[in-house]
Amino acid sequence: MNQSRLEIAQRWFLNRYPGGFAHPELALIGKKHRLDKMQDFVNNNFTQKKFRATDELLADWVKLVSRASLVSIFEKPKFRDLVNDLSPKEKNRIAAGLKAQLHGDQQKGFEQILQVLQCYKFAKWSIISLAPVYASPQEEVFVKPTTAKGIISFLELDNLVYRPQPSWAFYCEFRRQIAHMRALVDPCIAPNNLAFTGFLMLSLQATADLASIR
Repeated sequence: MNQSRLEIAQRWFLNRYPGGFAHPELALIGKKHRLDKMQDFVNNNFTQKKFRATDELLADWVKLVSRASLVSIFEKPKFRDLVNDLSPKEKNRIAAGLKAQLHGDQQKGFEQILQVLQCYKFAKWSIISLAPVYASPQEEVFVKPTTAKGIISFLELDNLVYRPQPSWAFYCEFRRQIAHMRALVDPCIAPNNLAFTGFLMLSLQATADLASIR
């Protein structure tokens, strides 16, 4: 990791937004993302008991995706249509995958969801990493392709090569490195993993000067 670039990005960000995410401009943007409400939705609608009713559970998953500011407007209707097209067996399988991802064996759940999405050629990082990050924004990460690629390239992260095809190995390593970098910066710019990757995205996109730093 190129720690000097991380430090430069932090200085730029705090100069532009004193107080980090407590800055009024960023606080206003934060309200639009409604992290608290989305987290409450996941914690209330994806408890283990809720998985007893598969159709209702999947309907809530569609609602989560449709309300998420993190997901592209083009992907939202496609996911809704995909869920509607699933066979009863596939519905049970993808719901079981989400249950494992949130309440049990994360890797098993991740890969089970991935297998179903692959059958419909819709294996998207945005779908597979959404519910976990809303459930646990301090521990989990949301993998947005452009942001992930930019972070890896700019900060010269080792052992990470982004690929459109989601994989558990990439997710684990990306999550590990995000946690490591969060520990190196001022807490005001990293109150959670979503905010921290948002800081990185804003900093990396800010000026051409940042991109040319060695």
